Amino acid sequence: MTSVGKDTSMKELLKRYDRLKARLGKVGLILQGTITERTIVAEDPETPGKKKTYGPYYQWTCKHEGKTKTVNLSASQAKTYQKAIKNHRMIEETLREMREISLKICEATTEGVRKRKSKK
Repeated sequence: MTSVGKDTSMKELLKRYDRLKARLGKVGLILQGTITERTIVAEDPETPGKKKTYGPYYQWTCKHEGKTKTVNLSASQAKTYQKAIKNHRMIEETLREMREISLKICEATTEGVRKRKSKK
């Protein structure tokens, strides 16, 4: 994402803000959290002395009501959840940029408090 510079014109700021607003309207499902792919390497019960790999297994971890929640997922669920997590991260970045632009617009379009003269 681009950051807003000090010399950006008001027209450019408003145009960028409108593009960001439009992006939010196109977002699909959203989830917070992370997906972890796990495999287990253990001794093969059929061939002693050899290792066998089990998995991959997918786990979604998130915070729910202040506690960490972990849910096992199928491969197809993991793909869907990962896309929703990616959407959430994109929304957070878009909102961060919108806040930055909003501050620039507010500062440029409103009058601040007059500063008192120093008594020195």
